[in-house]
Amino acid sequence: MNDTSTAPADARRRGRLSGIGRVLVAVYGVLALAATGRSVVQIVEKFDEAPVAYALSALAAVVYILATVALVLPGRTWYRVAWATIVFEFTGVIVVGLLSILRPDLFPHDTVWSWFGRGYLFIPLVLPPLGMWWLARHPVDADASGDAE
Repeated sequence: MNDTSTAPADARRRGRLSGIGRVLVAVYGVLALAATGRSVVQIVEKFDEAPVAYALSALAAVVYILATVALVLPGRTWYRVAWATIVFEFTGVIVVGLLSILRPDLFPHDTVWSWFGRGYLFIPLVLPPLGMWWLARHPVDADASGDAE
């Protein structure tokens, strides 16, 4: 017996998680781990030296975790969460990146997004546009999204 009730949702999920989508999720997962580890160490060991920078690193970690989860889970709600987190991330990278160059006194220590993610090989700058492109290419069908909306 083959249950076809979940087949369309599974196919859409696999579509978003195939090819570049798998790489995207893997890179977001790695960034989530790296940013989480970095922010925990920074906050525990030297938060008083640069509280804004370290709080931003923690915020970046939360955004990367949420983006990773949202990219993996099916449904219209998670699709929207993925968009929101990726757009927020891109905005953060641009704003913090510009401020870290124009006003380095605001960031005496680097954040994940300082200098447009220089400490992470500029992946934080490149990843959001790739994620937005991927999400735009793999929209959720509103009629069969798997959400109970």
